[in-house]
Amino acid sequence: METIKFKGTPVHTYGHLPEVGSKAPCFALTRSDLTELRCHDLKGRRLVLNIFPSLDTAVCATSVRKFNELAASLDNTTVLAISKDLPFAQSRFCTTEGIKNLIAASAFRSPGFAKDYGVEMIDGPLEGLLARAVIVLDEERRVIYSELVPEITQEPDYEAALKALK
Repeated sequence: METIKFKGTPVHTYGHLPEVGSKAPCFALTRSDLTELRCHDLKGRRLVLNIFPSLDTAVCATSVRKFNELAASLDNTTVLAISKDLPFAQSRFCTTEGIKNLIAASAFRSPGFAKDYGVEMIDGPLEGLLARAVIVLDEERRVIYSELVPEITQEPDYEAALKALK
């Protein structure tokens, strides 16, 4: 269990993020067209997992926009924007915002993802949603960077995540 904060109030997560150097668990998420996206579908690519509570919050929306911009310049790298938002909402957001350089993926059908990656908030006002985190994986699905953002209302450290890819 990790302790983060939401507007200064402690919130706890189930488990821990995968450690740097470890092999990340495989995952199954849902794409905006309701098909399954499995880790094996992205084999041989570096992955940036931008994990957050909901696109309906300003900070989450900002992180998706920022990673969309950054993704355009990354070689052999796929950015996944992961939340428990329904795929329809993710699709609508990406269409409205012109998001084309990343894959929106929902964990709404995948309770194992939140537990395996240690990002499920188990108390607080956002209980049941995903905590804000960034996990960068190499081509072999080894963790090369991970950040559990200590305050949910803050943006992740984009620069540190990108540095791990260089």
